[in-house]
Amino acid sequence: MSTFDAAPVALIVHAHPEPHSFSTAQMTTAARTLREAGYRVDVLDLYAEGWAPVLDRQEFAPVVGHFKPQAEQMRAVKDGSLDTTVGEHLDRLLAADLLVLSFPMWWFSLPAILKGWIDRVFVMGGVFGGDHGLFDDAALAGKRAMLLLTTGGSSESFRPGGALGPMNEFLFHIHRGMLEFVGYQVLDPVVTYGPAHMTDQERTAALDTVRESVALVAADLPTAVR
Repeated sequence: MSTFDAAPVALIVHAHPEPHSFSTAQMTTAARTLREAGYRVDVLDLYAEGWAPVLDRQEFAPVVGHFKPQAEQMRAVKDGSLDTTVGEHLDRLLAADLLVLSFPMWWFSLPAILKGWIDRVFVMGGVFGGDHGLFDDAALAGKRAMLLLTTGGSSESFRPGGALGPMNEFLFHIHRGMLEFVGYQVLDPVVTYGPAHMTDQERTAALDTVRESVALVAADLPTAVR
């Protein structure tokens, strides 16, 4: 086996419609940091790829009676009839040792395009259910995942007692209900608060913080608490 083949793989799934956004700069910084640490980095830019986020009956074989999405996912996995693009993304997901979801926080959650990627690619029968269990028995057990995000609000507003409330309360449904549910060990999120309100110098410093945090992840060390 070559050194290249033995390198850990990181899959970054990025969801921002503006290629010159701070969110995209943050993703690019994370990708470069992981590569420098010896990772093979696979970037899925959902907007650039024109990803269709809607889980729809048209992507499955004709259904007689009521359409049950997860049952159809199970059937498609079993008979090898998954939508071609979904199957390709699923293969890339399963090949990755580290999953990074990169996005701006919209309405205290994921952008719709990224939630739709979860809906379509976290396939029942492929990553959980069927031959797989849930949580520690799911297909992605032993792998790691983290969130790389930006907010509109300040860090003070997302603290306990702040105007918006603790960040971890907004991320719980993603951490527990999506990532841990399919087996991932969830790492501390890397969050840049309110980059739109920063000076250029502050944004440069924020990217340095992202670089440092991702370097700790690449080295399999705890990230700094900020």
